[in-house]
Amino acid sequence: MTTPRVAIQTADFDLSAEVLALRNADPGVGAVASFVGTVRDNNDGAGVSAMELEHYPGMTEKAIEQMIDEAFRRFDLRGARVIHRVGPLLPRDQIVLVVVSSAHRGQAFQACEFLMDYLKTQAPFWKKETTPNGARWVDARVSDDAALARWGIQGSNAASA
Repeated sequence: MTTPRVAIQTADFDLSAEVLALRNADPGVGAVASFVGTVRDNNDGAGVSAMELEHYPGMTEKAIEQMIDEAFRRFDLRGARVIHRVGPLLPRDQIVLVVVSSAHRGQAFQACEFLMDYLKTQAPFWKKETTPNGARWVDARVSDDAALARWGIQGSNAASA
């Protein structure tokens, strides 16, 4: 049985196990690059005591699968896995894992960064933070759209300042 490329889950993930599974799936792998995003205790100048992520089941997985397909078109990849957590999270909890394999490190690094830039702006997740002033929904940032634009993709998710 092969591991799916995308998982949306409430449970935490094990970086070592995910990297090992991707490496062991293909003897042609020469490089593995990964990114793990975690909950910060501060955002936009306010303390964050908790975060809750919501998604649209089915639509979210499909959107991320399309992102991975695009990464395979752009880069010489051997494998990819994206895990994104949903539900209530606390500071220092892991939120997202992007891990890609390739024959060479350059392609792996670029694809990992590409997928994170894409995820930040195009994946259908909604994030609510709990701060000392109450709960607030987090808007996309102009800087996230700019990061995506370097790959030739226009994002328009950020609220205008």
